Amino acid sequence: MKRVLVTGVGGVVGQGILRNIQSFDSSIYIVGTNVNQISAGNHLCNEVHVVPYAYDKEYIETMSWLSKKLKVDLIIPSTDYEAYYLGASRSSFDCPIAISESDVTKMSLDKYVNSEIFKRYNIAFAQSILPSNYQGEFNKCIVKPREGRGSRGIVLFPQNPRDFTDENVVQEYLDGIELTTTFYVKRNGEIHGLITFKRELEQGNTSLAEVVFEYDEKLLEIISSMVSQFKYRGSINLQSRVTSKGIIPFEINCRISGTNSLRSQFGFPDVAYTLMEYLYKKELPLPKVEKGVGLRVIKDIIYKGVSSEQIECKSSFYYY
Repeated sequence: MKRVLVTGVGGVVGQGILRNIQSFDSSIYIVGTNVNQISAGNHLCNEVHVVPYAYDKEYIETMSWLSKKLKVDLIIPSTDYEAYYLGASRSSFDCPIAISESDVTKMSLDKYVNSEIFKRYNIAFAQSILPSNYQGEFNKCIVKPREGRGSRGIVLFPQNPRDFTDENVVQEYLDGIELTTTFYVKRNGEIHGLITFKRELEQGNTSLAEVVFEYDEKLLEIISSMVSQFKYRGSINLQSRVTSKGIIPFEINCRISGTNSLRSQFGFPDVAYTLMEYLYKKELPLPKVEKGVGLRVIKDIIYKGVSSEQIECKSSFYYY
């Protein structure tokens, strides 16, 4: 029996990964980790363990000990910080971790750094300026956290961008259709394909996603430039807008992203690709992306006759 550890099972990304694993091979034994004992993803796992936050000093020791104790065959991170910290500590693990090189995941965490590095290689990315250096370069701008995720902390059209600290960036407001594109890079560095959604957001999460094809040629040019310079591996998410100046990316997530449960229904099963390549060492079938629209609804998880303290979580602990 293969054992796969999925991190962040309380989030949308992690829950999508769990459902895709079950759909691909129901015999896989799933170990989930999360910072809270109770989460909506628990019922999709064989066992769940509480671990520290990725940036806590105990995190890597905990994850390494846990993966060895449970004889885990593969770790799939579902959050940005876990992707970076796990990738940067590969030598502490006996199993593969499905993530890009740590210098790439570190770059993608910081929009300002990402913008500056891409600029050196003439790769398209939203221009990002530190508030302390901003001199009114944009007619309309947006201020967002350098390491922000999920549309949190964003300020549209601030009166004085220089009032913000340099933990933020100032970007030109990109007016146009928002796209979320996922591409998969095999372990040998070959781009395996992509899928692009035109999407609508609610509180930072995708609420509606429509498969579109008309931007893929230009997006593939941008992606090819990225992959030629940096060791992206596995499933990568590129967020961009279609503007009068062309397609401009503004965020990159070096991990499986939140629309994975939708992508698998439209012919781009990147979680399955991850399992086939890292777990079973199989050749990947070509994507067969289909046209369509995906919507999301709320699902209730019910535990009758128990208190929150009694919800089954087969193992939960910190390791110091």
